[in-house]
Amino acid sequence: MTESTSRSSAPSDGAEASDASVFDTIDPGIKVVSVEVEIAAPAAEIFELIADPVRQPEWDGNDNLGTAASGQRPTSVGGSFITTLTKGVDRENHIVEFEEGRLIAWKPSEVGGEPFGQKWTWEIEATGERSSLVRQTYDWTELRDPRRLPRAQSTTSQNLLASLEGLKALAEG
Repeated sequence: MTESTSRSSAPSDGAEASDASVFDTIDPGIKVVSVEVEIAAPAAEIFELIADPVRQPEWDGNDNLGTAASGQRPTSVGGSFITTLTKGVDRENHIVEFEEGRLIAWKPSEVGGEPFGQKWTWEIEATGERSSLVRQTYDWTELRDPRRLPRAQSTTSQNLLASLEGLKALAEG
């Protein structure tokens, strides 16, 4: 497993500046968090668990995803899917990278809105017939909304690893 650590001099207790300048005080190196694990399952099966929004709450380590309607599975860049968070808010996730069976990345927004500035990326590399290296990356380098800063800062390698461990248990089970 590889991971990035998060340390910042910017306030994270809700006392952050009311404008986007607070983001300029944060080390850009901590705005990208990435973890990877080996999963004993074919890449195509793992990808399906990630790409189908209905399956995502089953392995979500952030305890953030509630539900998603069926029939929204992305197949290309430019599409989107909507999930309902555990707090009852809908999020539209815009597909910004896609390679069937290997790569999917999305940027969340309010439904019908522009992405907030975070990107969730999943990369899957087959390492054998029934094994794959899976990497999850959370990148908030484009985030400029101070109201979203505490949540971005609290999304750590431990959260991502919890998702990967949930995904691993589901794929290997």
